[in-house]
Amino acid sequence: MTTTAPHPDDLRYQAVSSRDARFDGEFFFAVATTGIYCRPSCPAVTPKRANVRFYPSAAAAQGAGFRACRRCRPDAAPGSAEWNIRADLVGRAVRLIADGVVDREGVAGLAARLGYSERQVHRQLTEELGAGPVALARAQRAHTARVLLQTTDLPVTETAFAAGFASVRQFNDTIREIYAQTPSELRAQARTGKPLRAGKGTTPAGVPLRLAHRGPYAAREVFDFLERRVITGIEEVTGTPGARVYRRTLRLPYGTGIAEVQEPPAGHGRAGGRSGRGSQGSQGSQGTRGSWLACRLHLTDLRDLANAVQRMRRLFDLDADPDAVAERLGADPRLRPLVAARPGLRSPGAADAEELAVRAVLGQQVSVAAAARLAARLVAAHGTPLPVPDGTLTHVFPEPGVLAEAGLDGPDDPGMPESRRRALRTVAAALADGTVRLDPGVDRDDAERRLLALTGVGPWTAGYIRMRALGDPDVFLPGDAGARHGLAALGVGPDAADDWRPWRSYALHHLWNHTPAAAGK
Repeated sequence: MTTTAPHPDDLRYQAVSSRDARFDGEFFFAVATTGIYCRPSCPAVTPKRANVRFYPSAAAAQGAGFRACRRCRPDAAPGSAEWNIRADLVGRAVRLIADGVVDREGVAGLAARLGYSERQVHRQLTEELGAGPVALARAQRAHTARVLLQTTDLPVTETAFAAGFASVRQFNDTIREIYAQTPSELRAQARTGKPLRAGKGTTPAGVPLRLAHRGPYAAREVFDFLERRVITGIEEVTGTPGARVYRRTLRLPYGTGIAEVQEPPAGHGRAGGRSGRGSQGSQGSQGTRGSWLACRLHLTDLRDLANAVQRMRRLFDLDADPDAVAERLGADPRLRPLVAARPGLRSPGAADAEELAVRAVLGQQVSVAAAARLAARLVAAHGTPLPVPDGTLTHVFPEPGVLAEAGLDGPDDPGMPESRRRALRTVAAALADGTVRLDPGVDRDDAERRLLALTGVGPWTAGYIRMRALGDPDVFLPGDAGARHGLAALGVGPDAADDWRPWRSYALHHLWNHTPAAAGK
């Protein structure tokens, strides 16, 4: 007797019927009778199976003529965790498009960064996502525009260009097509209360956002991790555990910015399981209380909004799939108690990949606290001052070109041995001249090889950069002191990590949290 496996679309419909928030961002469904597309966890009445169509991306649904649901805001769903894992052309392209490369450099710039022709990039994206790079970038611009319309009172014309549109007409047509409303109607329909005041080209009150994530989120551990590594001048953490605010400066393509992310209260976002009825964490809209982190961005140029959002999503690892991680790591009886103790543990990335690379060099063979002190001295001596200091935030991190030419001795000596100074200059020079690239679309294997070829860069440094700056979820650092202590506590050796693929970065964080004293080394 033979059995027929369920059709993938039937399985997707089951996720829609149960409003399973774990699939938000993994796929989208549209209803032929209403002309609306939604995320799987949409709280609306489940449509009949015959009327449902499935799409791999919001851009594909929009291209098929469907408009975004006003209840679940599918354009604000967390990104698919698949793009964190995949190192192929499509995965790299998606990360670059999310970073705003198409808006800044066009499809030609995207293809050049990937090393493929424009035709190849368009073909592969269309095959897998149902939309090419222009359509994917357009969907992102529309979402950025909605956030600006609903959270600021920036004039509509300025909103259009801040969101990345080439003309007001293109902006108006896109908003009407995707949201079935004019920009003015979309602004009036916002449920966030009175719009924030925002002057031309600035956001003195900031842009408030809800950065959505799926599943449980171990916020306390993430904020602990970031707080231990705060660099005076560019970062600070205020408040007490359970009510902390992480703040940092950003160097962005068009200007500078300050990002603020609030630690959610204990238990917030811990569930995020099968119900999904509360997981409407839409950026820039009120929605139902769900799985999201409250964020506020202060930007000198609003064209940097989408880029700044992606940087914070990477830093807080908001596109991860904690259920997939827990399923794999929890299958190991040695890790199972650690996974159960910290549901939703994340692997924080980086808000600035080049900054993280420098920090990794500074952290070689010293404690976390010592590395932070060295970095603070670099910031004070070589960082770029903010136009206006904001509390303890006074600078953005030094650019690689500046560090490559810096003396780093005499009055500028941050207190490093000569070998570390040489390594720092070498890495900074490689970043400045493009020998090493760390953008979201870079080939991770190639980047690691190039790093290891630099004088003073060993496996720990290259691996740490790969894990955090490049967001690789499958890095293990057997030479790390915290990892060794964690493995010893479990009674296993480094070879055990082979059983934890493709989520070894998360396993490493479990080991660090299992032996917190060693995590500071």
